[in-house]
Amino acid sequence: MDQKLISMTEKELFKFETIKDVISGKINGTDASKLLTLTIRHIKRLKSLVVEQGAKGLAHKSRGKPSNQKTDDTTLAKAKKQIIEKYYDFGPTFASEKLKENDNIELSKETIRQIMIDLKLWQAKPKKQSKKRHVWRARKDNYGEMEQFDGSYHKWFGNEESCLLLAVDDATGNITHAKFDYNESTVAVFKVWLEYFEKNGLPSSIYLDKFSTYKINHKNAVDNSGMITQFERAMNQVDTKVITAHSPEAKGRVERMFETLQDRLVKELRLANINNITEANEFLKNYIPKFNAKFSVLPSRKKDLHKKVKPEIKKKLSQIFWHLYLVSIVLE
Repeated sequence: MDQKLISMTEKELFKFETIKDVISGKINGTDASKLLTLTIRHIKRLKSLVVEQGAKGLAHKSRGKPSNQKTDDTTLAKAKKQIIEKYYDFGPTFASEKLKENDNIELSKETIRQIMIDLKLWQAKPKKQSKKRHVWRARKDNYGEMEQFDGSYHKWFGNEESCLLLAVDDATGNITHAKFDYNESTVAVFKVWLEYFEKNGLPSSIYLDKFSTYKINHKNAVDNSGMITQFERAMNQVDTKVITAHSPEAKGRVERMFETLQDRLVKELRLANINNITEANEFLKNYIPKFNAKFSVLPSRKKDLHKKVKPEIKKKLSQIFWHLYLVSIVLE
């Protein structure tokens, strides 16, 4: 007579031997409940199973059967195809998001990670060694209390560099305004802040590094001389404090935002087949609210410290900025 082999784990084997001892009278139910950390009622249930079915009664019922969580091969094949064609340079988390959003394929980021490793599109990262943790400056308490501002030259779309001018709220991490331009000129910067004031009001302060929006070492920056002074004068006239940092690390939130956008936004623009500044700025109008919904945080206090633009200042805003721009040209 053929005997059927039963596969059991060490834990199940120990449980079986313990229940056999209960059946033979070597120990009682109380002793077994202590050994197996189970209730006496459950010990009685296991005893009945072993009496009726033997060791088979304790073996896991799903052993040898396909997992209920297993993804079907068709879905995996579709995911692989889309990853190879569209998401080959994405990270697993971002690829998982876009597969769900664009292709109606919902797989966990860990499943996508394994697929990408198998396709040699992703390399498993070694476990980080513990090191001294850098303590970041605490966020401001209120929305509008401080805006971190900078520009980043990068190949955001196509083969030519352009500049993304970006304002990030310190308290929430929200992108409060963003605009692509050809460079970080006085005209470009003033336009951004005129638009910012129109949309959000006047922030209490703006934080930028010492040579932030004026990057005199970049080939595309066309009008640097005296620009910081003119920018500060303009902000003083609209009662917004300008704070200058002495290193990029000091305004780390906007710097880290650029790192994220140079990964995510570049790929989003590529998927949307965008290759010029006009289309890119139009794309930002829908992209920024979705990005903020995913990545922003709640401020510690709920007050919005943006100040309303007074009617008399609103009339003069354009004049203030453009007059100062003309002065800066004369000074050059």
